[in-house]
Amino acid sequence: MVNGPALPKGVLSLHALPADHHEGPWDHIVTPPGLKERLLSQALLTLLHGRRLATLAGLPHGLIVLAGPPGTGKTTLARGLAQRAALAVAPEGATTYLEIDPHAFPSELLGESQRAITRLLRDTIPELAMRRPHTIVLIDEVESFAVARSAASMETNPVDVHRSTDAVLAGIDAIAAELPRVLFLTTTNFLTGVDEAFLSRADLVITFELPDTATIASIIRHSLVELAGLWPELAKLAADEELHARVAERCAGWDGRRVRKLVLAALAQRLDVAMDPGRLEADDLMAATGVPAGAA
Repeated sequence: MVNGPALPKGVLSLHALPADHHEGPWDHIVTPPGLKERLLSQALLTLLHGRRLATLAGLPHGLIVLAGPPGTGKTTLARGLAQRAALAVAPEGATTYLEIDPHAFPSELLGESQRAITRLLRDTIPELAMRRPHTIVLIDEVESFAVARSAASMETNPVDVHRSTDAVLAGIDAIAAELPRVLFLTTTNFLTGVDEAFLSRADLVITFELPDTATIASIIRHSLVELAGLWPELAKLAADEELHARVAERCAGWDGRRVRKLVLAALAQRLDVAMDPGRLEADDLMAATGVPAGAA
């Protein structure tokens, strides 16, 4: 793994996949049936057949957009997808994986953002893509990278915003044409903040919603199963589906991240449980929701 000063401007991390430290996230995120398979299929279509598909009139861009509220697991799922895709194509060679910091490019100097983005997409990524047969690029909070030009604030520099987004679009087009086995995974909390032309280039856009109570119950069960792996005496709580449903009702409207932290909060409800998590009880989970008994 490469990090620190050696990284090119705007690159947060750079390493090869598959990698042990990327294992886990894919299985931890609870999604609607079929969604993970759809994501993996789209990723493999680009990585395995991008070169052939690039000859079609409807040029694929190797671009996936995951949108939705914070805490719905978009970034974690994207990282897990990168690992799963890299495992699937491993017989053809390792995959170069890099994460981009979209906040590294805005500048008060007219034209500097455009130049920096152009260097990233026209020089840095192509150079890195030459190292291995496949390349996956993760851009979190892509609304800061491909800013919607129609909503550019007049309080900032709208000319520079337009030029920067133009540079993103031109760079994505160039990579799609010249390096069709590069896959872009992007996430956004604000789909309306992403430029319309960028979204039109996406091969797949998936919008995540806050989990319903059934999904929340599944997350609670999964978290308790993991905990029972550390403290086997909690196996009964992990198997109590009625309890999971009752707790889920109290967590309606929560995002997935907050639901997962519920179990940690439950462990801290009482000092004796904090000292020995195997003492966790159903009442601790209910209390951790912060909803008074009878209120939900």
